[in-house]
Amino acid sequence: MKFPVALTIAGSDSGGGAGIQTDLKTFAALGVHGTCAITAVTAQNTLFVRDIHPIPPEIVMAQIDVVADDIEVDAAKTGMLYEPEVIKLVCNEINEHGFPLVVDPVIWAGSGDRLVTPAAEKMIIKNLIPLSQVVTPNVTEASVIADTMINSVKDMEEAARVISTLGPEVVVIKGGHLEATGKTVVDVMLYGGKIKLFEKPRIEEPGTHGSGCSFSAAIAAYMAKGCEPADAVFHAEKFIDEAVGHPVMVGGGRKPVNPTYWLEIDAEKWRVVQDLDAAVAMMEATPNFGEFIPEVRTNVGMALPNARDAKDVAAVDGRIMNYHGRAKPLGCIKFGSSSHIAGIILSVMEHDPTMRAAVNIKYSEEIINACVELNLIISTFDRGEEPADIKEQEGKSLPWGVKRAIASIGRVPDVIFDRGGIGKEAMVRILAPTAKEAVEKAIRIIQKVGKKG
Repeated sequence: MKFPVALTIAGSDSGGGAGIQTDLKTFAALGVHGTCAITAVTAQNTLFVRDIHPIPPEIVMAQIDVVADDIEVDAAKTGMLYEPEVIKLVCNEINEHGFPLVVDPVIWAGSGDRLVTPAAEKMIIKNLIPLSQVVTPNVTEASVIADTMINSVKDMEEAARVISTLGPEVVVIKGGHLEATGKTVVDVMLYGGKIKLFEKPRIEEPGTHGSGCSFSAAIAAYMAKGCEPADAVFHAEKFIDEAVGHPVMVGGGRKPVNPTYWLEIDAEKWRVVQDLDAAVAMMEATPNFGEFIPEVRTNVGMALPNARDAKDVAAVDGRIMNYHGRAKPLGCIKFGSSSHIAGIILSVMEHDPTMRAAVNIKYSEEIINACVELNLIISTFDRGEEPADIKEQEGKSLPWGVKRAIASIGRVPDVIFDRGGIGKEAMVRILAPTAKEAVEKAIRIIQKVGKKG
């Protein structure tokens, strides 16, 4: 069976966050063999581009030719093409070899530094984009290519229609820089005369350095694997959402996108499920655990590292009940199964990302006293102080309470409890880095109360 191969024709980023480096990481993460032709060497980091050294056009051509002569390339993408001579050469190479092409029309770096000469910019528009199956400008680049101002999603749609007249089968305008969409990021795809919008929450601290490179590389990778261009975009949108949402925390500037997180997801999910399996087994094996389960039942949950929403938190589907004094899970462990436990964990992780797990048990003064005797750090919140606007919003009460309890002591505690309110059962929530550790704390508390009894 032939291994899929993609070629990136782009510049080198010495900081490893964009360009050739990120393209090759993206190819590898998606199971595609990556080849490359380096067009320029940049001296840059996460803050700025210090210098650019163009590679001679004949060396760029030699890189493409020597790869194509030996290896069957299934799709190619372009990134930084600094000078007109290189663009002309690349156009000739694409025509000669017939690679299906994704064009990332790189004009400026995210830091604001220009990455092509003005003459090269014109040649990208006139000569290169017409050869592409997919073109992926950001809002700023699309404004230049379409020669129009873009201030809204409607403007993006109109710009996409203008760009499509240049020849590409699919136009994707990336909307991350469009502030008009507020807390939502909207990408616009035009394919077959129809508009498709990709909407996603705007991330507060995303991995933006290299995101355009990785996105276009992902499209090329999926095309190399046999996807039609529009389908490749659909898959690449999912891929880049994870890569941007889980950045590499290096440098003092914009955080690099993390293509390899795609490889980590399944492994991390497996680790979380294994830990939760062990935690639930510990609860079932503790003879009197069921006696400490509240009327609304118990659950135990654990989040993936860098979790962003409830889909990143696993818990027992249907919760855990008291069955003749024993803990009895009513369902299997699933991601996204409990917004309740996810709200607690996600709120805690905003303050301490290492505290990724929680389990709840019923409230009593004996339990709180046991926590004190075990030297656990405790905090609380009063539901009577909950603002009216928080009460009116579904799913906001617990995150409010958790954040209030953390703020009152200036750190994430081992235990957060409340004494209930109208229609709200009093509850004790035990926090820890892992589900097993959270349940271990709960068992210690239960055993302490049992000895007193």
